[in-house]
Amino acid sequence: MHIVYVLYSLKDHKLYKGSTSNIQKRFFKHNSGGSKSTAHRKPFIIIHVEQFDDKRKALLRENFLKTLEGGVALKQYLVKMHILNEDGRLNEEQ
Repeated sequence: MHIVYVLYSLKDHKLYKGSTSNIQKRFFKHNSGGSKSTAHRKPFIIIHVEQFDDKRKALLRENFLKTLEGGVALKQYLVKMHILNEDGRLNEEQ
């Protein structure tokens, strides 16, 4: 199983999108500073997860979410689900 995940930085209030086959290990690596691309942005919380049986499909989805179009669609979805507010900040009413 492969997972596409979206992290929310509690430091800079921005999203990080990634994929992995081991979400627990990857999440720990992000929050412990073990990933160069996110070490300066920790701590993180997981705000969205999608599961795929196929690694290729997961990578295609991750790549789409990292595009401008995919990022807009993701933000709209997260706002609709009341995870983020219109400003892209974590919705405190959860």
